Amino acid sequence: MKVLKSEEMLCDHCVDRIKIGLMDAGIEAEVELSDKSIILPEDDDTLIEKAKEVLGDLGYFAQEM
Repeated sequence: MKVLKSEEMLCDHCVDRIKIGLMDAGIEAEVELSDKSIILPEDDDTLIEKAKEVLGDLGYFAQEM
């Protein structure tokens, strides 16, 4: 499991946008607004980089925790 954090995630609309963006990229993740986290089930460098790229394209900076 790997956790990314995005301070730009501010509301439920952000959560939905991130979930859909990751799902469209074939990435399964749990998105939590309460702590602004994106939880990836696998700690795979390729998957993490792809997720960070998708988030960046959506306007969310993600850092690894």
